[in-house]
Amino acid sequence: MNFYQIDPTTDTRWADLVERNPNSSVFHTVGWLKALQRTYGYAPVAFTTSPPTGELKNGIVFCNINSWLTGNRLVSLPFSDHCEPLCDTIEDMNFLIQQLQTASVKRKWKYLEIRPVHGNFGLANNRGAFLPGPKYSLHRLDLRRNIDALFQSLNKDSVQRRIQRARRGALVEKCGRSDALLKDFYALFVTTRRRHRLPPIPDDWFTNLIRCQGEALEIRVAYKDNVPVAAILTLKWKDVIYYKYGCSDTRFNKFGAIPWLLWQAIESGKLKGANVFDMGRTQEDNPGLLAFKNHWVHQPEQLVYWKFPDSSVDSFDRWKLKMAKRIFSFMPGRLLTITGRLIYRHIG
Repeated sequence: MNFYQIDPTTDTRWADLVERNPNSSVFHTVGWLKALQRTYGYAPVAFTTSPPTGELKNGIVFCNINSWLTGNRLVSLPFSDHCEPLCDTIEDMNFLIQQLQTASVKRKWKYLEIRPVHGNFGLANNRGAFLPGPKYSLHRLDLRRNIDALFQSLNKDSVQRRIQRARRGALVEKCGRSDALLKDFYALFVTTRRRHRLPPIPDDWFTNLIRCQGEALEIRVAYKDNVPVAAILTLKWKDVIYYKYGCSDTRFNKFGAIPWLLWQAIESGKLKGANVFDMGRTQEDNPGLLAFKNHWVHQPEQLVYWKFPDSSVDSFDRWKLKMAKRIFSFMPGRLLTITGRLIYRHIG
């Protein structure tokens, strides 16, 4: 076998592979890769055993992150919950991984990171060269049941009753990709990130997502008496709806707007042929969000990220993160937003 490198944003064979491969996700799509490139300057690159003149039979896609602050590395993929290697056989995957390890040493990458969904990456990587890194829970709701059975499967107190409360509260939903909806979504997003003591992702990211994803992206905003109280952003690829971002004004939590918006997205998705509602990754040390998602999906999957060489976050790095959050908590909103624009390209 031979080892080739391609640009997945310009090589039309990549889009064909993503379309026909059953393990592909929205994070493999050219639209997602272009949004990453336009917002953060990352260079998308894919590695394959297929020669330039033949059909693309496999590939592992990365973004090359060149940062003077955090080092140069390949990540598959930054700001993406998961990204499965698109390889039909373990032999192909092993060959590509071995070649990438060799290239990593030659090109002096700080590390390689792969974010597969399926556990066969760990089984295939039997030489132990890649080591497990961060672990997450992945909540994916099966939508193939009829709508009534699906609703009854959700937690009665934390989901069903909150959706019913939102209906009684006469919330109004607006859905689309307009500038006005994006403005209301982002204002709530900034407020939510400040509450979590984190800088907001640059607004350019969402603008680029809308441009690159088109009708696959939907923003849903809930209003109470014309006041935006909560919002979510979802993406659709094949038969999967991806819940990527959610935000809210805590003064209106009693209305249950977020569960209601999620249910609106699920009902709409089912009408469009969706079979899965992917709620994304959740860190093990985020018990509040984990509990919220467990009320929708009772048995989440384990999601493991793999790194070569091992570069686990040590206690000093965790201490720095805690200190950063303390500093962020005292920043005014405008300065926090500027900070987000400056730092996110370095931490993908």
